Amino acid sequence: MLKEVDEAVAKYIRPDSFPLAIRMVKEGEELSERTRRPRRDMQIQVAVCQTLSMSRRYGWQIAVGEEDINCPLALTAFGFKEETEVFNCGEMCAGMYTETKSAGARTEAAVPKFSFDRYKYILTAPIARADFQPNLYLVYGNSAQIMRLMTAVLYRKGGYLTSKFAGRLDCADICIETMKTGQAQIILPCYGDRVFGQTQDHEMAMTLPVGIEEDLLAGFEGTHRGGIRYPVPSFLRYKPEYPKHYYKLFDAWEKGETSDNE
Repeated sequence: MLKEVDEAVAKYIRPDSFPLAIRMVKEGEELSERTRRPRRDMQIQVAVCQTLSMSRRYGWQIAVGEEDINCPLALTAFGFKEETEVFNCGEMCAGMYTETKSAGARTEAAVPKFSFDRYKYILTAPIARADFQPNLYLVYGNSAQIMRLMTAVLYRKGGYLTSKFAGRLDCADICIETMKTGQAQIILPCYGDRVFGQTQDHEMAMTLPVGIEEDLLAGFEGTHRGGIRYPVPSFLRYKPEYPKHYYKLFDAWEKGETSDNE
C-alpha cells in the first residue's frame, strides 16, 4: 500500500519534496541498519522539524530520540523528557508568543503531548523508501497542492476538515495530534519549522493517518474524474481587450492602408 500511496501523491499532487511516512517507535523495536541517527552519524543534535526536512529533501530514513533532539519543547511534547513546571507555567511562551505567563500556560496546556516514555524514537522516511509500517503520512506543498490533497481526503465522507494552529511546535501537530485524533490535519508550518527546518514561505503541509489509504486513493480518482486538478487549470476561453489605440490597426487594415516602405 505504501507504493500505491506514493504513486498517487506523485501523480495528483506533484510535491517538490518527498512525501513522508512517519512511525513512533516503542522500546524494543529494532531500527534497520540503513536508518540514520543525527547524534551518531552526523555528530549533531537537531530539532524534529529539521529531521523532517532532512528526510523530505535528502530522501533519508532517519530516527531521532532523546539523545538526538536538542529542542526542549519537542522533548517535552513527545514524552522523551518529563513535563516540568517551567514548561507548564507558560514561561517558554511569555514574552515571545504570549503577553503573559498565564496566557502562555494556556498555550502549553493545548499542545498535543505523548505520555512520558511512551515512545523511543520518531522514525521518518520517504514513503517509497520506508522499510517500516508508518503511523501517518506527511506531505508538504503549496496551498493549491494541499487543497487538492484535502479534496481527496473529503471525497467519500464529505464535510469540512478542522485543524488548529498556534505558530509553534508544529511537530506536535504533525505527529501527536494526528495519531491521537486519527484524523487528517492541515499543518501551518510554525516559526521553528521555518527557522530550523528551513520550510519556505509558500509551503504548507498535511498529515494523513494510516488506515485512510483506500479512501484516499478513491478520493484522488473520484475528484480527478470530477475535474479537480493540480496544477489548477486557468480559465482561458475569453476575449482579451487591448488599449484603444491598438484598434487603429484594424481600421487601417479595413481601409487597405499600407506602409510607405512598401
